[in-house]
Amino acid sequence: MPAASDPRLDSVKTLYSDHHGWLHGWLRRKLGCHDMAADLAHETFLKLLAGQIATAGLREPRAFLTTLASRLLIDLTRHQKIEQAYLAELALVMESADCAPTPESILMAIQALKQFSDVLEDMPPKVREAFVLHYIDERSQPDISKQLGVSVRMVQKYLAQALVKCHSIISQ
Repeated sequence: MPAASDPRLDSVKTLYSDHHGWLHGWLRRKLGCHDMAADLAHETFLKLLAGQIATAGLREPRAFLTTLASRLLIDLTRHQKIEQAYLAELALVMESADCAPTPESILMAIQALKQFSDVLEDMPPKVREAFVLHYIDERSQPDISKQLGVSVRMVQKYLAQALVKCHSIISQ
């Protein structure tokens, strides 16, 4: 026995087959780029599939698709402006730096931070908190003991445990 079809999915399929070519052409004229137009047309129909937007019985499907695609185009433009501003700022920072890090050194630093983060995640909560408070926030051991509700001696044990775990990633 065949499965019952989803009316919402059938509605989007019909909308796609009837208007995808037109929407792609409209976007291509608007953007001047075949590939970007194809991406945005695809994204428009993905929005319909992912959302709870009723598409059955639309009186003006092209106006509806134009509105939806225009909103996605606005989002794309905003994203591109933010990206360009970020890249411009990054270029300024790189120009003012005495020596720019190499991609390899950046990758090594990211990998080391990931390993360190993994070690912190594996620590018991109080050990992790004591470590962060002492070595990152530069809090004293007596302050940490008050905050955690344990003795200073216990804070010292926590810090020792944390340092042993951190040393394990250095010695690998």
